[in-house]
Amino acid sequence: METGNGLKLTAEEQERIKSAVRRAEQQTNAEIVPMIVARSGLYRDAQHWAGLVVALLVLTILLTLETLWLPWGWHASNAAWLVLAIVLAYAIGNGLGTLGPVIHLFTSTERMRHKVRLRAERGFAQHAISQTRERTGVLIMLSILERQIYVLPDRPLAQQVPMERWSQIVRAAVERLKTHDIAGGLCEGIEQCGRLLAEICPVRPGDNPDELPNEIIQER
Repeated sequence: METGNGLKLTAEEQERIKSAVRRAEQQTNAEIVPMIVARSGLYRDAQHWAGLVVALLVLTILLTLETLWLPWGWHASNAAWLVLAIVLAYAIGNGLGTLGPVIHLFTSTERMRHKVRLRAERGFAQHAISQTRERTGVLIMLSILERQIYVLPDRPLAQQVPMERWSQIVRAAVERLKTHDIAGGLCEGIEQCGRLLAEICPVRPGDNPDELPNEIIQER
């Protein structure tokens, strides 16, 4: 799988996920929508902190080695070069702050969870997942940058099922994701979700319309 700007699953992976959704929905009247996004937040504060740390580091190094670059004493031109060096260091650090590992370094897991939840709620609304006949839609969203999966059921389903049951679906998917099998992790989550939904809203023979597309939604 490519996880750069294209964020593109292979045709085989897309079909694998689509088939998992189809199989899961054969057991229930609910609708499962898989979604994968590159990131759930911009984390501009991580860029700021990375820039600040690099700038302070460069300033410390320059002042520590002052005797090497100020052999003839302090002059206004030296101050100008020092300021320029700090500004450039901040810009470099700010750029580094857009990288995943750096974002993780400066961002708490709790904040990332919050961003993932907000992105899932936005996706749920944008893709009209609540617009099913009995309001039985479920979004399973994987956010690549945050390395998190979020399961968001429509309100009637959320009221019927304890949070722990939804958490079990996430844990099952995460176990597969640890092996770097993105499609496999989503398929595992879809399969587990299908079993749970079969208990709550089992399929009714002759009355199981496919109200939402089975294809995975991919967004940057």
